[in-house]
Amino acid sequence: MGQLRTEKVQEFIKQELSKIILTELKDPRVGFVTVTKVEVTGDLRAAKAYISLMGSDEEKAVTWQVLQKAVGFFRSEIGKRINLRFSPELSLQLDESLEYSARIQELLTKIKEEEAGR
Repeated sequence: MGQLRTEKVQEFIKQELSKIILTELKDPRVGFVTVTKVEVTGDLRAAKAYISLMGSDEEKAVTWQVLQKAVGFFRSEIGKRINLRFSPELSLQLDESLEYSARIQELLTKIKEEEAGR
């Protein structure tokens, strides 16, 4: 497959998955969820969606369980919306890059304050 087509499919899956979670997933246990990135294999048979969760650790755990149970629903809905021969096998991955960057920023701020205090 062409790289451009793969990138377009990735972006489309990301947008559609975000819409599905936001509007069609009617579970009140789902907290603040962001689809940060989608990676699709070259043959468009498998897709990895990176999900960022916000809230307390307990809320994140409950939201993650709900999302894992809804993967089949996500795949069927994406299959209906995407004009592909096969609906990609969807897997969810937890994206902790936002928390990591916040921790780095916190450490840099702390170092800056310590240097200013000297």
